[in-house]
Amino acid sequence: MELSPLIITLKTSVLATVVTFFLGIFFAYEVCKLKRFKGLADAILTLPMILPPTVVGFFLLLIFGKRSVIGKFLLQFDVSLVFTWKAAVISAVVVSLPLMYRTTRGAFEQLDQNIIHAARTLGVSERKIFWRIILPNTRFGILAGTVLSFTRTMGEFGATMMFAGNIPGETQTMSTAIYASVQANDYDLAFRQAILLVILSMIFMVGVNFTMTKNKY
Repeated sequence: MELSPLIITLKTSVLATVVTFFLGIFFAYEVCKLKRFKGLADAILTLPMILPPTVVGFFLLLIFGKRSVIGKFLLQFDVSLVFTWKAAVISAVVVSLPLMYRTTRGAFEQLDQNIIHAARTLGVSERKIFWRIILPNTRFGILAGTVLSFTRTMGEFGATMMFAGNIPGETQTMSTAIYASVQANDYDLAFRQAILLVILSMIFMVGVNFTMTKNKY
């Protein structure tokens, strides 16, 4: 069994999760502070989770394609995103961001606001409140969002197929490789690939759950 889909999947998932981690925390914190248009902002950030992945991939094609404003701008620097590994990373970020955002926002909103009010009364700056109070007290929620995002990126299929394609050795992830194997009627290979993906996901989930349980006690 060729290992390039596994390597591409891991590279894509790790990089996409890193980007999603910071974006998710940023958007969750900013939306929590909003007093107007909070519902609209929440709807926009959650939309990729509701839409079919193929629709998300189609809109990514429209946004970053060679005929789009962004695509034409990037072509001036000889940069093309469509059907590249970068497109696979972007697809993974877009579809996994709502999970990180929603989970982190829920953790922020469940935090006892009296702690924050007390810190402000004592003259603690907003920056220190965020780094020393909010983040440490919501770390398990943030970790849960990170886990969900990572596992979502590992299983991403629809948006990746539409935006990055299924090019062996370049953009072919485990999910798209399984699809290609089934299309070629090679069910034995598809089964081995699927089992490998299940095992990796289980190892990651068990490891994270063990770490969270250990840190709680």
